Amino acid sequence: MLQNIRDNSQGWIAKTIIGVIVALLALTGFDAIFSGTGNSQNAAEVNGQAISLNQLSQAADMQRRQLLQRLGKDFDSSQLDDKLLREAALKGLIEREVLLQSAKNAEFSFSTQALDQQIVQLPEFQVEGKFNADRFDQVIRQMGYSRLQFRQMLTEEMLIGQMRAGLSASSFVTDEQVLAFARLENQTRDFATLTLQADPSAVQLADADIHAYYDEHAAEFMSAEQVTLEYIELKKEAFFDQVKVEDADLQALYQQEIANLAEQRQAAHILVEVTDTLNDQQAKAKLEEAKARLDQGEDFAAVAKDLSDDRGSAAVGGDLGYAGPGVFDPSFEKALYALQQDEVSTPVRSQFGWHLIKLLGVQAPEVPGFASLKDKLERELKTQQVEQRFVEASKTLDNIAFESSDLVQPAQELGLTVQTSAPIGRQGGDAGLTANRQVLEAAFSPEVLEERANSMAIELDPDTVVVLRVKTHTKPTQLQLEQVASSIREQLTRERASEAVQAKGKALLESLRAGQTPASQPGQTWNVVEAATRNQDDVEPAVLQAIFRMPKPEVAEQPNFSGVTLKTGDFVVVQLKGVSAPQSTLSKDEKAMYRRYLASRSGEQDFAAYRNHLQAQAKIERF
Repeated sequence: MLQNIRDNSQGWIAKTIIGVIVALLALTGFDAIFSGTGNSQNAAEVNGQAISLNQLSQAADMQRRQLLQRLGKDFDSSQLDDKLLREAALKGLIEREVLLQSAKNAEFSFSTQALDQQIVQLPEFQVEGKFNADRFDQVIRQMGYSRLQFRQMLTEEMLIGQMRAGLSASSFVTDEQVLAFARLENQTRDFATLTLQADPSAVQLADADIHAYYDEHAAEFMSAEQVTLEYIELKKEAFFDQVKVEDADLQALYQQEIANLAEQRQAAHILVEVTDTLNDQQAKAKLEEAKARLDQGEDFAAVAKDLSDDRGSAAVGGDLGYAGPGVFDPSFEKALYALQQDEVSTPVRSQFGWHLIKLLGVQAPEVPGFASLKDKLERELKTQQVEQRFVEASKTLDNIAFESSDLVQPAQELGLTVQTSAPIGRQGGDAGLTANRQVLEAAFSPEVLEERANSMAIELDPDTVVVLRVKTHTKPTQLQLEQVASSIREQLTRERASEAVQAKGKALLESLRAGQTPASQPGQTWNVVEAATRNQDDVEPAVLQAIFRMPKPEVAEQPNFSGVTLKTGDFVVVQLKGVSAPQSTLSKDEKAMYRRYLASRSGEQDFAAYRNHLQAQAKIERF
């Protein structure tokens, strides 16, 4: 493809393009050309801040992936409208930019340390429960971010989250609102239902009906679109046999391991806190009095029980138990590690107040032998090297595949085998490679399906990466009437049976509303339900929803009536007899539960209103 562009740039195509540009300049002027290209890389502007086409593409792709994951593997991805996806993604980016600008103007902030902590705690970036830098690079690369871009994106999300939490948390509800909602939520209804069953056996269809339906819905009767894929698979486990560990490296790692084994020290303390009623000097003076009591021979534990403001440890004589370095406040820790057995420190200031510290005991670390750790250390070293090799090989595979016209070259360079999948449609297969949503998206993307390019490297799981291309593509073809006649007959029979029973049910409803009592039909009996709640288990959900939407009967003994068509085609006549709302008082826990729910809902509504206000005030341009 690149060579064709180079070749054609020297011929008549290049001359034609230059001619068109000259004509445009002559017709519209230089200003029009340059102002038109000024926003050629942007999708929109919000208060002068650009949203690039690249950002829009990333957002649309992410939205597509999320939708496909939510809809499940049986959903046909071809039904997703790319234009609608891009419109929704752009709407989301504009909303995000408006909120981000507001958060920055309000001077919300998020420290670098807090951001680092957030990143290292994300499970997606961890290997065996610990943050792994190579894994981090691999994941964000799949997302289309560099390290700097990802950190910037996450920082912005945190700022918006802070603002959202602040607005939502400021919402409140009154006691009357809580009680009104509780009455509504705990409302019960008395009703009866009569189910009229659809009768497919009573439907008579002619061949002409089948023909007419086929002609009207011809576009629905197409064979499935299918592709056969060629792919190469890169697995992390394949690198373990290629990695060797030297004894010197094992010894170095062993020394590092045992160097981290620090002694544990058992401390006890007496704490005097600095408060609004006790300033720093007064707190220190009080602690010095305690020190004088100790110097006179009083027991440390007894003085701690009497004076220490740390009531948790005071109950056990100030004992804090054994701990290693990095647990206590730095000034506390420095003083503790300077003490000898049973020695008491001078007053020590920490962020919590003033302390007297006593060293109760020291536990030397148990140092395991090299032989007992050798297997573990070898696994760790190999895992580190394998992870690095796997990430490098994944990058190499991605680059070579991009530059190659098939999979032969990348397979040869990396010692892999080109494999072929079974034919699959847009809905994918049941398991393995063809059930992976990212694989399906790539296989049916314009670049891979129409341009026959290799896909980018796709991560199936943390240990497997694949690159694929389309080997064969079978386009949908029109199915003959004979192939679909039976399914059309079944569909039409169900529809007409449902239409017939709906007409019968609506006629019955008119009679009931007019006060008439139609004669009972064989097999038709009213099912009476009393005091049904909104979560009644033994009532069809669609019927229950309709019942709680019906207005309360205005006059006793004069029920309201409604009808519901079920997915089965049956028609249910509903008779609402009465509505009861409990007046009993709520417990403290019930009130708190309803208040939290209503406040949360109100907070979300407040945030949505604030977001809409910001958008209404913003200067937004779409290109």
